[in-house]
Amino acid sequence: MIIRSIDLETVCGVTSKLPENDRPEVAFAGKSNVGKSSLINALMNRKSYARISATPGKTQTINFYNINRELYLVDLPGYGYARVSEKEKEQWGRMIERYLHSSKQLRAVFLLIDIRHAPSANDKMMYRWVVEQGYQPVIIATKLDKIKRSQVQKHVKMIREGLELVPGTKVIPFSSSTKQGREEIWDLIGTECFETNEEGNDGE
Repeated sequence: MIIRSIDLETVCGVTSKLPENDRPEVAFAGKSNVGKSSLINALMNRKSYARISATPGKTQTINFYNINRELYLVDLPGYGYARVSEKEKEQWGRMIERYLHSSKQLRAVFLLIDIRHAPSANDKMMYRWVVEQGYQPVIIATKLDKIKRSQVQKHVKMIREGLELVPGTKVIPFSSSTKQGREEIWDLIGTECFETNEEGNDGE
């Protein structure tokens, strides 16, 4: 994907009304320190457009990035950070749930998992929860450059088994440093946002 324009168009807090966009949306969920901002920056070909905080748990809003006036990358609040109060965790959970339930343009959900470690209890809970909302999330295994190439398949298997993935679920190893996996993610976004959309339009 050639990035011609980016606009952080909408930032929604706990009490904000969600936007009624007329373009396809793809959402990104993941643990607070899994590298979500780094992934979004890599997809947008920007070094620091999506804020990368030194303090995990700082993303407390749903951020809508308008790409090329064609689609939205939606950055959901990070989960699982221990220093955040239970009340805040509940608020973020309700915010994410409200978005998943109410968005009419959401085409795909990407769930980020750190490839170095077995999925945490929070990862498993988020995966099951997204599936229960009616979506089959694509797994992005982040921090690929932190392990040896010979370990990749072993760690992908660990993620598949740890999350008990639905058969056929796609797992994309990704590195924000080398950009490996970037084009595969964009290809998938293109398929979900535009080919599906075109098929739907043909049927009307």
